[in-house]
Amino acid sequence: MGSGVVAASMTASGLMDGSGDVAIPTWLYLATGGGTVGASALLTMLVTDRDMIGTYHDHTLEATIDRLRSGGSLLFGAIGLLGLAIILVAGFVGPAIGLVSVTVLATFVGGRALLTIFAYTVGNPWPALNPWRRIATALPNDFETYPPAFGSWPAVVALLTFVWLEVVAPLTTSTTVLALMLVMYSLFTVSSAVIFSPETWFRRGDPLSLWFRLYSAVAPIQRTPDGLELRYPGSKLGEDDVITDTSLVGFVLALVWELTYSGFIVTPAGVRTVEALVGLGVPPVLVYLFLLVGGFALFWKVYWIAIDRTRERAETYLSREYLGLRFAAPLLAIAAGYHFAHYIAFAISLWPALVGALASPLSPPPNPTQYAVPGWFGYIEIAGILVGHILAVWISHTVSFDLFPGKLQAIRSQYPLIVVMIVFTMASLYLVSQGTMSPPYVPN
Repeated sequence: MGSGVVAASMTASGLMDGSGDVAIPTWLYLATGGGTVGASALLTMLVTDRDMIGTYHDHTLEATIDRLRSGGSLLFGAIGLLGLAIILVAGFVGPAIGLVSVTVLATFVGGRALLTIFAYTVGNPWPALNPWRRIATALPNDFETYPPAFGSWPAVVALLTFVWLEVVAPLTTSTTVLALMLVMYSLFTVSSAVIFSPETWFRRGDPLSLWFRLYSAVAPIQRTPDGLELRYPGSKLGEDDVITDTSLVGFVLALVWELTYSGFIVTPAGVRTVEALVGLGVPPVLVYLFLLVGGFALFWKVYWIAIDRTRERAETYLSREYLGLRFAAPLLAIAAGYHFAHYIAFAISLWPALVGALASPLSPPPNPTQYAVPGWFGYIEIAGILVGHILAVWISHTVSFDLFPGKLQAIRSQYPLIVVMIVFTMASLYLVSQGTMSPPYVPN
C-alpha cells in the first residue's frame, strides 16, 4: 500500500492490496451486503411519522462566527496561497520521487484523500483555503455573463478529464508533469473566474469547488449566511437547494462513477477488459477514455430510468426533472461511503510522509515514514460502503415523504431507487473484495 503513491493511477491506488482477502465465500459476502441495504430499506419504510422525519431535517444547532470569519479568512487564505506556491515550486525544483515529493503527496494524500474525508465527516474547508478564488478576486473580473446553458457541465467534463489523466499520464511519477498540469489548471481557473466573476465560476464551473461543496453536504457542520449550524449527518441532502439543475445531477453521478471506475480498472476483471480491447487494436489511452465515458453514460441512463419508474409508481404530476434533482442528493452519501472505503487506508498509510514533505519540501526525508494498516482494516472499508448506502436509503425515504402526501405513495416511489442502490452496493463490495493489480499500458 505504501507504494501506492507512485502508482501510475493515484485514484486506482486507493484500494488496498490486502482488501481482497475475504474470509467468507464471495457470494455470501455480497448477499449479506445487499441484504443489509435491503433490510435497512424495509425498516426505514416502517417509519411513516412525518413529524419524526421532519425532525431529522430541521433539528439544528446554530452559532454565529462574525468575529472568527475575517480572521479565519485571512489565515486560511494565506495557508492556501502558500501551499499552492510550495506545491508548484517543489514540482519543478524539488525531488522527483513521488513518495517524497510534496507536490504529489499534497495533491493526492492531502487533497484527494484527507481534505475530502474532512469535507464529508466535518464540514467544507475549501472556501477558506481556495487559493485560485483569492487570486481571481484580487483581479478585475466579471466581464461576461455566464451562459445559463453551460450549467455545471464544464465541471463535469473537467472532473472526468482529471480522472482519465490520473490513469494515462505519469502524474505521480513525474513531479514536473504534475506541476505543469497544476499550472494549466491554475491559468484556466483564474481566467474563467476573471471572465465570469469568481462568485459565478466557483459556484458553477470549477470542479474542485463543486467537489468539496457536494461532498460536504453529507457533513454535520454546514455553513449558513449567519455562521455555522450543527445538524444530523446527511440531513442537508434532503433539501431542495443541494442539487438545482440536471448538470449537478451529472456531477453527482460522476463522483459515484469515478470511484467505481478507478476500482474496476485495477481488478483482474478490469485488467482483462483493458487488455482485450487493446488486443483489438484500440490505443490504451482511448480504451481508458472509452471505459470512463461509457460507464458514466451508463450510470446516467440507469439513474433516469429509475426516476421514470419512481414517477410511474408514485403516480405523481411532479416532473421527471424535479424528481431527478431531489433524489440525486442522497447519492452523495453513497459517494462519501465509497470514497472513505477507497482512501482511508491510503491516507492513514501515507500521512506521515506528507507531514515530512511539508516540513521540508525541497529536501524531504529520503526514507519517509509510512504506517502499515492491519489486515482486518478491510472490514472498515466494507463498513464505510454499507453506512453510506444505508444513509442514502434513509435520506431517499425522507425525500419521498417530503414530495408525496400519501404514505403508500411515498413508500412505493422508493422501490426503483432501492433496487439500484442494492445492485450498486453489491458491485462496490465486489470491487473491494477483489485483489488489485497494476492497470496495464499506463506510463511509469
